[in-house]
Amino acid sequence: MYDFSFTITYDPGADAYMDTFIECDSLRSETVYACLDPTQMWSLEFLTGDPGELEAVDAHFDGDTPDRESVSGRPCAATRTVSRLAGERRRRVTYTHLSGIDYCDAVPLLATQFFETGVVFKQVRSGATAQWRVFAQDDEKVGLLYDSVSARLADGLSFAFDHLTELDRWRGDLLAPGGLRAEQRETLVTAVEHGYFETPREVTLDELADALDVPRSTVSYRLRRATAELAKAFVDEGAP
Repeated sequence: MYDFSFTITYDPGADAYMDTFIECDSLRSETVYACLDPTQMWSLEFLTGDPGELEAVDAHFDGDTPDRESVSGRPCAATRTVSRLAGERRRRVTYTHLSGIDYCDAVPLLATQFFETGVVFKQVRSGATAQWRVFAQDDEKVGLLYDSVSARLADGLSFAFDHLTELDRWRGDLLAPGGLRAEQRETLVTAVEHGYFETPREVTLDELADALDVPRSTVSYRLRRATAELAKAFVDEGAP
């Protein structure tokens, strides 16, 4: 199995749904897609964030739900069914099914042209980026998918290749929601670089807050959440 990873970056104003992530720092979306044929596709989206900023996402699902799939700016012509599976204070889980698709410039649907044996997709939205991971049986037509997606990008969207890797083992977090958010990763890296985890510590939380230009309480919260996620991942990997 091969893991093909790339990132699509959105300029402000290029996509209404992505604008919410650009404007709301705490929001993160992890979506798993499946597409069995060119006429139907389903997705399961896990949204996390501060309660007030999650409400900004909720506004997109009042009445007609947004087209969150197309990368060309051309809305998908399909019957859309959306179900809210969880609506907690800091988390939302949404299931979307597109059926009777006439046309749709979504990455999973574009891939059906090149991968007859089926493909699984994971997308992570955070800030101005949507990071895609495509899991395919072989890598023979990855270049064709690369060209197809690049050619269809709407104005204000840019494509960057990340990696193409043959998987020699399956990690439990490849499709599962979780992992460090961008702001948690930035805080953790800054803390390490400034010696926060040294003994004795070489920097205080107040100094980290100044370096990151965020409140001290925010730095403390992000470090707690980052270390908690890393500890869970360590245990899940089968540590003794």
